[in-house]
Amino acid sequence: MTLLEFLAGAMPVLSVLLFLVILRMPATRAMPLAMVLTAVMAFWVWQVPAMHLAASVIEGLIIALSILIIVYGAILLLNTLRASGAIEVIRNGFTNISPDRRIQVIIIAWLFGAFLEGASGFGTPAAIGAPLLVALGFPPLAAVSMALIADSSPVSFGAVGTPVIVGLGRGLNESTPEMIQSIAVTAISIDILVASFLPLIMVMMLTKFFGANKSFKEGLAVWPFAILAGLVFTSSAWVVAKFLGPEFPSIFGGLVGLIVMVSLARAGILVPSQIWKFADEPVVEPEQGTQKLGLFMAWTPYLLVAVILVLTRLEFLPFKSMLNTFSLGMSDILNSGISTSIKPLYLPGFLFAIVALITVPLHKLSLRQTGEVWFSSAKTLIPTVIALATSVPMVRIFLNSGVNTADLAAMPLELAELSANALSGVWPLMAPLVGALGSFIAGSATFSNMMFAEFQQAAAIQAGFSPEAMLALQMIGANAGNMVCVVNVVAAASVVGMVGKEGQIIRFTLAPMFYYCLAAGSVVWLLF
Repeated sequence: MTLLEFLAGAMPVLSVLLFLVILRMPATRAMPLAMVLTAVMAFWVWQVPAMHLAASVIEGLIIALSILIIVYGAILLLNTLRASGAIEVIRNGFTNISPDRRIQVIIIAWLFGAFLEGASGFGTPAAIGAPLLVALGFPPLAAVSMALIADSSPVSFGAVGTPVIVGLGRGLNESTPEMIQSIAVTAISIDILVASFLPLIMVMMLTKFFGANKSFKEGLAVWPFAILAGLVFTSSAWVVAKFLGPEFPSIFGGLVGLIVMVSLARAGILVPSQIWKFADEPVVEPEQGTQKLGLFMAWTPYLLVAVILVLTRLEFLPFKSMLNTFSLGMSDILNSGISTSIKPLYLPGFLFAIVALITVPLHKLSLRQTGEVWFSSAKTLIPTVIALATSVPMVRIFLNSGVNTADLAAMPLELAELSANALSGVWPLMAPLVGALGSFIAGSATFSNMMFAEFQQAAAIQAGFSPEAMLALQMIGANAGNMVCVVNVVAAASVVGMVGKEGQIIRFTLAPMFYYCLAAGSVVWLLF
């Protein structure tokens, strides 16, 4: 690969880092520029036909629509609960569990987020967890960063095991359910040693960057609670993955974690006596609802979301097939061979909207309030439309670049092969970074696993490492990439009102992403 080919292949990554992270442009400006540069390099250097580029853009716009549906549904549900006064009741409920912000972020972002990820995937944990944290009084940057960092290890078994079953299953030419389960168990075994420390890292970042004293030590003070929360999730997920399979580890791990850690927090066990709050934390005035809601009634919409997500994801129930019957999309776009479709009724955003509608009579909202909520929620999406309508097409150009006249593989595969040839001796450290690259660009751990599974297997054999261990690292890297994934960051930023601050979010989540990848690689290098 020549230098020009390397620059062309890496353009999506380089341009995002330059415009978003270094120059700190808002995504509404950075992503159109990144898309144009990627398209120009794909046409000029990779020699991708113009019609194929146009088809990739159309495909990206259709996929972007599915993300917008999720984001709108999340914003709509949150605004509905704000209007009814439910958010104020939920806020008071969490204060009764523990007023300590370190405890709250572990319970909501790490454990409740894990459950949501296991049930649905599709960015649901950040879409629900980040605005919930903001509603509780977290600064928006802290809320979205913590939600993205937490939505990592549970991704292995997100959407009822999709990244493992579909991602690895379709990514490997020859695989069996037993083989896929074995890889999954290896991945969660590594996570017990690595991901269990993520809650502690989260609270240390919280106290360092958002506390009055700017101290890691204040986060470290909660280490028994944080590490136990990490271990309860990862060990529960390991048991489920080992004996039941890859569909439910994150769901059960999150549920067990919530039961155990909420009980401990209520009893004051492992919780520091000194309560920690944010620097200059404002006094939040109670929001006026139409009635005084009880805690259970206030939580009912979120409980409905959780129940509906689980019921509509289980294969043996009829709901999944019913919701998947209706689809929108295009086949063989512009005679390119590219086809795509979305199933809007199956998307979490549609389910969020249904729950928002159910909440109207449940919480006795007026028609005027309901109309204002729906309109204001749609209005906030305008900047997000611009960012997603350019970032997702850029991703599709990158991934579809294997169709070219330059005799080159697709851009991500060329970059991965270059890394494998140059760094085969330290491949355990590189394997998770390749997985992270896939998620960073594609916005999906499932797609990263599908794209790189066969490559990781071949690279492991060539470098003399265990293929199973390298595939487990691919899974973990794909999880880590979710923390910095452009599409996830844009979507999460929009639901907490941080459109234009996407680069700032990525700067916060880069360090935990590298920790997760390199720590997992080091464990495999030393123990496998």
